Amino acid sequence: MADIPEPDLDEMLLVLNAVIRRCAEGSKERDATELAQLALLYIRESGKRDDFTRYRERCVNTSFTIEVSHEFTTWEEAELWLASGQARHAEHVKIAGKGFLAVQLPGRMSFIDRPLPEELGPDE
Repeated sequence: MADIPEPDLDEMLLVLNAVIRRCAEGSKERDATELAQLALLYIRESGKRDDFTRYRERCVNTSFTIEVSHEFTTWEEAELWLASGQARHAEHVKIAGKGFLAVQLPGRMSFIDRPLPEELGPDE
């Protein structure tokens, strides 16, 4: 993932001030901009800057990487793990070199095919 520069919240607050001044009093645009400004103030004043930075990185990350939580050499090994109760819904795993997703079905966990990016061709 490319480094995403951390925004200067003070600078962004000044930019939002300029936008607010250009919007008509009572307009939806002004209300939305004032709300965005309050959200930035909250982030700054509540000490949530690091949380926000991590959240923002997740939102703007376009690398489409998939985290594989477990790799199994055989299907039997994967089934034993699934039956152990350790699997979580939507957990990506690799079984014999292929991607699968653990999913919660009514009353049981199961695997569904979910090819990993390296398994797909450029047009898929």
